[in-house]
Amino acid sequence: MSMSNPQTSLHHHHLPPLISRNREYHKGNWTIQETLILITAKKLSTEHLRTTANLRWNWVENYCWAHGCRRSQNQCNDKWDNLLRDYKKLSTHQQSYWQMDKHQRKLHNLPSNMSQEVFQALNEVVQRRQRNASPQQLTFLAISSGTGGWFWDPCFSLSEKSDSRVKNISSSIILSASKLAQTLKRCDEMKEKRHQLFMEIEQHRLQIEETRNEVERQEIANFVKAINNLSDSIHSIISDYN
Repeated sequence: MSMSNPQTSLHHHHLPPLISRNREYHKGNWTIQETLILITAKKLSTEHLRTTANLRWNWVENYCWAHGCRRSQNQCNDKWDNLLRDYKKLSTHQQSYWQMDKHQRKLHNLPSNMSQEVFQALNEVVQRRQRNASPQQLTFLAISSGTGGWFWDPCFSLSEKSDSRVKNISSSIILSASKLAQTLKRCDEMKEKRHQLFMEIEQHRLQIEETRNEVERQEIANFVKAINNLSDSIHSIISDYN
């Protein structure tokens, strides 16, 4: 179901109309419940609203506000960007992430406190958008992803872009774009592997440094002990002589 005006609620989802802009917004860290409300709002707005991005975020704010998440549309937008960035990082570590401690997560450049509940909600949105994507949409994203790495944006909609060149793209360009996307993905994976290797080498270096320091401390302790033993021997000889 498509609507051009976000002020009209999607009645079968019980979505809120526009409300007063005179609001006092919450600040600080987002709770898990607030985050889940935002993910639901983005999912519904992307699937059912066909309008400008600004009006869609306005609608997202109203949905969040009506469900107890008192955040502004700018806060929602920033949080969503951060969620997608964290999701991308976790996509290659989701089997082991929740067994890592904070130190291990930091070594792998991963988010420090992503909950499984939030990740699963994000994953559902991303996987659903990927299943419903047309070849033209995938091609557009492959071309527009740039050097920042391959990633599907769940809030992307071809109708928003209104790009006739994408709709009429030839099969040869689709093939080239697909190869480009694969290359970018491999580059991104290699970058992650290089980072992991660097962190492992750095950790090994720190262990060697600590071992060397421990050996030096032990050598100093042995030297001091030998001096003390020598001093005791000298005192003993002098005492016997006297």
